[in-house]
Amino acid sequence: MRNDKSKKTATAWLLATALVVGLPQLASAETVLRIGMTAADIPRTLGQPDQGFEGNRFTGLTMYDALTLWDLSSAEKASVMIPGLATEWKVDDADKKKWTFKLRPGVKFHDGSPFNADAVVWNVEKVLKQDAPHFDASQVGVTASRMPTLASARKIDDMTVELTTKEPDSFLPINLTNLFMASPTKWQAFYDKAEGADAKAKSQAAWAAFARDASGTGPWKMSKFTPRERLELVKNEGYWDKARVPKVDRMVLLPMPEANARTAALLSGQVDWVEAPAPDAVKEIKQRGFQLQANESPHVWPWQFSRIEGSPWNDIRVRKAANLCIDREGLKEGLLAGLMVPATGTFEPGHPWRGKPTFQIKYDLKAAQKLMQEAGYGPSKKLTVKTQTSASGSGQMQPLPMNEYLQQALAECYFDVQLDVIEWNTLFTNWRRGAKDPTANGANATNVTYAAMDPFFALVRFLQSSMAPPVSNNWGFINNPKFDELVTKARQTFDPAARDAALAELHAASVDDAAFLYVAHDVSPRAMSPKVKGFVQPKSWFVDFSPVSMAP
Repeated sequence: MRNDKSKKTATAWLLATALVVGLPQLASAETVLRIGMTAADIPRTLGQPDQGFEGNRFTGLTMYDALTLWDLSSAEKASVMIPGLATEWKVDDADKKKWTFKLRPGVKFHDGSPFNADAVVWNVEKVLKQDAPHFDASQVGVTASRMPTLASARKIDDMTVELTTKEPDSFLPINLTNLFMASPTKWQAFYDKAEGADAKAKSQAAWAAFARDASGTGPWKMSKFTPRERLELVKNEGYWDKARVPKVDRMVLLPMPEANARTAALLSGQVDWVEAPAPDAVKEIKQRGFQLQANESPHVWPWQFSRIEGSPWNDIRVRKAANLCIDREGLKEGLLAGLMVPATGTFEPGHPWRGKPTFQIKYDLKAAQKLMQEAGYGPSKKLTVKTQTSASGSGQMQPLPMNEYLQQALAECYFDVQLDVIEWNTLFTNWRRGAKDPTANGANATNVTYAAMDPFFALVRFLQSSMAPPVSNNWGFINNPKFDELVTKARQTFDPAARDAALAELHAASVDDAAFLYVAHDVSPRAMSPKVKGFVQPKSWFVDFSPVSMAP
């Protein structure tokens, strides 16, 4: 079998090399950084990206800013929220559904128009106000579900806005890191020129034009865009944070969903940087002098279980058995070249939101088999489960080999695992539709990774019953009154220490319930040419491209 694997790997490398030799070389005096992404297409560029958080990383945080941002400057410290286009904010003492945000003066969009309170209101309404002329339904699913309590925005003066939530929500400032500010002036110019039978058609035409010639306030400006092929960004010399004006002149983003093709492109000099290199190539990458960057990320690789009627995962013995049946260290060393951290929950010991779960997730084959036998399964009676996954994608690490590893491991605990492999963006869309939707194709688990630096992203959207589709990502329709009670407690606690304690209680309860099959934490591996200098690999799913320079 090892020889067969070697032959397959060699064949893949030859094919990958053949695919990348035709990539154009950019020869000029300007400094250029070329990156191979895991995405199969360029993430959407119109202000609210798709392609999961890889979209935010490459076409969100580059061209756009939000009211609040993530500090991505340290490889040692956890990434924390910092001021962005807002310099300060405060919840109303008398009405905790109202927040006042003071805006950063002197900021301009790439088209030269000013960033102000009117722009904030406009950007809130693009995803929340359905009768607004610029409302764009295509941006709602990837935005509104990430800030589900935000209800409206109101201008107080040019540099002050009031945001109102549906209920008291201490998470709002963190949620707002996902609302990117696009230029109303640029959009309006496209709208005025658009042809269409009605206002809706003109609006759609305007957004389509905006996506090809975007305007945000971010450190990078759009230069050239060819869907499914490449996106070129140039540095924004007038960026409001002078410390984050990019060090290179141009950055080229290339979709490369196949790991071997990405790796071959790097080793042959066609690109300077690749996300998630092929694990089989890690040794060669290092031997040939390329850099391998990795750092534990607040990012989880799980199976999310269906809890609808008839799901095999409704039996807690089955959920716990699956968690005990996986040799995570074997997966780490045997398949991923060490590029993962075994997961024992969404948060590991030492994290303020970890809590004290009583169910200890570890590899215990005998205990797992015993639980399955108690549930009525054994060597002669297997439990059939079906998981929907992708072949690549944002944060998915190496989804096919990893799921095949789980398939074999779980077979030892009397599971018959079937895999439904679909394209990443389709999987991500299905995630918001839920286990009851026909697009689940009969799957009773889904394998979509998730970022865990935001309490809403990490816990609430999966565990609160009201977050079931189409509202957010409670794909499996979990309905646990204890979870709902703890979510409310955490959301309505505005003291940071007390809020952390409530979140820790919620996390411990979710682990004790074996809410997910917790497998791995990503370390966000990326391989780079030795010419790449100044990069900081933060403890985050996101990165800052601004400090990166290219040696001659």
